[in-house]
Amino acid sequence: MWTDEIVTIDVARRSWPQMMELLGQVDAVHGLHYVLMWLIGQVCGGLTEFWPRVASAAAVAVAAGGLTWLGRLLGGPRLGLCAGLLLAVLPTASRYAQEARSFAFVMAVAVLATGALVKILSSRARGRWLVCYAVLIALLGWFNLLGMLLPAAHAITVALRRPGRRIVVRTLWAQAAGTAAVVPLLILASAQSSAVGDAAPITAGTPFNYFTWLLTPGQNTLPTALKLLLTLTALATLTLLVVRRRKAPPLALAVGVPWLTVPPLLLAAASLDHPLFAYRYLLFCLPALALLLATAITVASLRVQLLFILLTALPLASSHLAIRQEDSRPWDTSAVRTTLRIHDAPGDAVLFSGARCGLIATAFKESFTGRPDLSRARTAAELGALDNLPAAPADLQQRLAHTSRVWRIDCNHLSAGARQAAARTAAVHKEALTRAGFAPVYHHSVSGVDITLEQRSTAGQPAH
Repeated sequence: MWTDEIVTIDVARRSWPQMMELLGQVDAVHGLHYVLMWLIGQVCGGLTEFWPRVASAAAVAVAAGGLTWLGRLLGGPRLGLCAGLLLAVLPTASRYAQEARSFAFVMAVAVLATGALVKILSSRARGRWLVCYAVLIALLGWFNLLGMLLPAAHAITVALRRPGRRIVVRTLWAQAAGTAAVVPLLILASAQSSAVGDAAPITAGTPFNYFTWLLTPGQNTLPTALKLLLTLTALATLTLLVVRRRKAPPLALAVGVPWLTVPPLLLAAASLDHPLFAYRYLLFCLPALALLLATAITVASLRVQLLFILLTALPLASSHLAIRQEDSRPWDTSAVRTTLRIHDAPGDAVLFSGARCGLIATAFKESFTGRPDLSRARTAAELGALDNLPAAPADLQQRLAHTSRVWRIDCNHLSAGARQAAARTAAVHKEALTRAGFAPVYHHSVSGVDITLEQRSTAGQPAH
């Protein structure tokens, strides 16, 4: 699990009053997901890392099934089956099916909302679909405010289809109703902008990198050659769709093209003022790419279809294998627990540095039982915050006097804004350990985490 997933576990394990206190101060944009995970924890008798990931996997399954339904509406059973299968096999979809965050839910709701829009444009029973559409737009915003970029793409779709003034007005009213339901969250979240994580600034390479990420997620999941092969194959397939657009279902293009392009363009424009262009915020555009690729495949010849499968099989398989490795996440917390299990001794303590690094002990309590966290003054739950309150230097020095071995766990895969603070905290810890007579006797580095065993110079060496 990585930092954001650990936050999910920590928040969803809190009492209802503690969780409401937190959401009133920070991270309200993920409030609906936290509440859902809290409910799952109540039903399952406790929340482990397993259940939030099962929920995300179920959300991706809903997205794939929903895209199959949407494809059938747009171009028949063949398009629906192809689109659903493509979404299911894309590694980025699988990557977020494994993650205990809200992004898979946003993607699923986006697919269902788009399906409701298509029913409004093509069905006579529009009344109930207008209600469904409004509810789904509201859910989209409550799962993630940036999901509200999708209605802008839907507006382009409606404009391209020209369904008549009456349908246009009703659709806009449904959009407005769904948006209005999100306004309270927008007002609350506007005062919590500090909770928005740092994103890289927009550069000339951002469009290509974002498109590649839709096909295969980051963290070096593929060698450059395979990543380039996959990306160029997808671009060539979309180029084929442009060439053969007259053979494609018009509504599929009117839905897919705005869905794929409008949200990232709007987010890129907003990022010119403040960096917001984190790719995961746009995961809900992934079904649009699957839909357009499926449309291209269904209008292509059998030879082209076989060529597409041959060119993408190895990159997709390699990416799927990579994202299932323990070190494929920014923080390899499993390695932290394994190291402690193998090398620990009675009376060992821990010291965490790095934003929310101390929450590792909260998310995996069983691995840290009997290992006091010397760096913590109060827990995040007690503070109504996302991070623990660090111990004062004097308190830390006093605690060090009562232990002979300390595991120093430094989380280094941090945003630019948190990196300097983490470096200062690590420096304070090192100085305190040195003054207390500790010296490093064991070190192990894994993805995003440095693990160092510090021991008093008068004590024996640890067993390796």
